Amino acid sequence: MADRLLEDLPRRPINPLDFYGITAELTDDEHALRDRVRAFVDAEVVPVIDQHAEDATFPASLVPKLAALGVFRPTAQDYGVPGISHVAHGLICQELERGDSGIRSFCSVQSSLVMYPIWAFGSEAQKQRYLPEMAAGRLIGCFGLTEPDFGSNPSGMLTTAVKTPNGFRLNGTKRWITNGSVAQVALVWAKLEGKVHGFLVPTKTPGFTARDIHGKWSLRASVTSELVLEDVEVGEDAVLPGVAGLRGPLSCLSQARFGICYGAVGAAMACYDEALRYAQDRVQFSRPIAGYQLVQRKLVEMVSEITKAQLMCWRLGRLKEADQMTAGQISLAKRNNVDMARNIARDARDILGANGVTDEYQCGRHMLNLESVYTYEGTHDIHTLVVGQDVTGLAAFDS
Repeated sequence: MADRLLEDLPRRPINPLDFYGITAELTDDEHALRDRVRAFVDAEVVPVIDQHAEDATFPASLVPKLAALGVFRPTAQDYGVPGISHVAHGLICQELERGDSGIRSFCSVQSSLVMYPIWAFGSEAQKQRYLPEMAAGRLIGCFGLTEPDFGSNPSGMLTTAVKTPNGFRLNGTKRWITNGSVAQVALVWAKLEGKVHGFLVPTKTPGFTARDIHGKWSLRASVTSELVLEDVEVGEDAVLPGVAGLRGPLSCLSQARFGICYGAVGAAMACYDEALRYAQDRVQFSRPIAGYQLVQRKLVEMVSEITKAQLMCWRLGRLKEADQMTAGQISLAKRNNVDMARNIARDARDILGANGVTDEYQCGRHMLNLESVYTYEGTHDIHTLVVGQDVTGLAAFDS
């Protein structure tokens, strides 16, 4: 037993960490939804995700199952899309990322970055056209904001929209776009007369090209693309009429970052669970390594950090439901929780020793994925500056 690879470890259902009994603070609906998604991840995601990560393929067969589970929905109820609480949305992200960051990213883009702005800023016709189809998983969306030269500074974007007699002409390039080549509609942010607007662009429109980015060692089970728009003509009904300026895309990012705060906790829970079970089963010298002080210290640090992050998420969700959540609070939770999960993934790999660098275990995959999560939706350093401005009243970057 001491020398064998514990090949069944990643396949067993998780023994969820809830050291402070946060489940008692959930509503019955939140509890039930979390458990349904948790069971789905154990049954449908965990058994296949390692192979997809190895092959650098997205598990497209999961999309209709995810839709049937009800994860493609903003928190507002309408247009055939059942609403859920913000905490419930966060718990969905937690459980999905416990399976893989790429699965959570796919769902976050669909619900928070495309469905949400259509619901919040779209016309009635846009809502009727897109939201029911997206909730059912029959229509996939992507969110085109980041550009090759403008990530942390979206105000510098070079993509433009020009008014034409029949609508708009779009030109520009977007990069690091999740779902880009599998989407049927792209929400592209472009400058129209110097002001940022959102445009819903069917991906089959002439002049629109999506090229996948290959060679990734992170988020390998996720589709990441570059979008190129060359004289793409869209009608007047393509623009989101309810918002102009950076408030549009930044409000979408707040929705997605909220989900990341919870998602990182899920990745950390997966790594802790694997490390604990490995340590309890792996015998060195006279007893399982879980019986040694240095290993116990690592495990206790994991429990401590995950518990703090769970409490932060729960409170952040309740603040959001009360419409009291601030951008600084999201930034604090995003930078804390992703950094926490990143460190736990590394410590889990350390506990697993050499076995931790093999694909028989999931901590290495989570560790690599979290390097991307640490950077996207606002880098760790950018979120540090956001919180710094909140507490000092002084901006350390150009506005």
